[in-house]
Amino acid sequence: MNEAPIRPVSDNGRDDVVIPFVVEPLETRGRVVRLGPSVDAILNRHGYPEPVARLVGEAAALTVLLGSSLKFEGRFQVQTRTDGVIDLLVVDFDAPDRLRAFARFDAAALDVALAEGRSAPAQLLGTGHLALTIDQGADMSRYQGVVALEGQGLEEAAHQYFRQSEQIPTVVRLAVAESIVGSEAHWRAGGLIVQFLPDSPERRRLPDLSPGDAPEGAEQQPHFAEDDAWNEARSLAATVEDHELVDPTLSSERLLYRLFHERGVRVFDPQEVQEACRCSRERISDMLTGFTPQERRDMIGDDGKIGVTCEFCSTHREFDPQDFDPQDRESSDTA
Repeated sequence: MNEAPIRPVSDNGRDDVVIPFVVEPLETRGRVVRLGPSVDAILNRHGYPEPVARLVGEAAALTVLLGSSLKFEGRFQVQTRTDGVIDLLVVDFDAPDRLRAFARFDAAALDVALAEGRSAPAQLLGTGHLALTIDQGADMSRYQGVVALEGQGLEEAAHQYFRQSEQIPTVVRLAVAESIVGSEAHWRAGGLIVQFLPDSPERRRLPDLSPGDAPEGAEQQPHFAEDDAWNEARSLAATVEDHELVDPTLSSERLLYRLFHERGVRVFDPQEVQEACRCSRERISDMLTGFTPQERRDMIGDDGKIGVTCEFCSTHREFDPQDFDPQDRESSDTA
């Protein structure tokens, strides 16, 4: 077996990249994500209030952490639907590198929440569910995992997902901050995921796995002792600080070295991330074609056009109704 080449730790801090890594002595692997211009563009475009921006930034980091593991060109989506101030949050990651996001919130309810001191992301989410969806295209079936949101934040919801759906011991850390560059403030987001993936599936079993919705009287899972290697890896990952995940002067490689240098950590080629929307005039035209003629007439504005604004990138496009209903053009020409 060939030894992996050893080189000095790079202090070149790069934004909008994901760095996969493995700690072989602990049979642990994971990814570090750093988002700079991509998440800054998303948040500034929408002009979100600071508490909303922080939650969208967390969701973007989580989505890239999970979506960048896809080995095919498809879409990974994180979506929340709740009764909270932020009742809808959608983040799409189109593999291998495209990110987009938006949130819907009640501005009046946000003012009340802030006046009452309820500004934490978990408090603004409220009660509902978090859905994680993998879409491999029209010819493949979609996979969706759902986690109940009951007052917890995105980090804990992600932990629940891996305990219940994937049954893989996992640690997820997320952080968002505003970085001052000169006289301007820019948003940054970062994340770390660490997973225990030994060759033996028995070693991977979670000791506290809940039977979930199993009927009363169903056989319970046997108790598995905590694996020493995972216990060490989890403890090391737990030492990471929020500021380390978003510090532009601290490279991802240096952060990983800080965490796992005693055991040895191997990093792989970085994967770049860019803010990009999949919307286009052709896609929206196809969508409008799917409506009935009456529904399209109801969409016509005072200027006689059908206007559509993308919720993700805020691009506004206008369409001539007569392009979809030629009979309307004929009627107009006859008149």
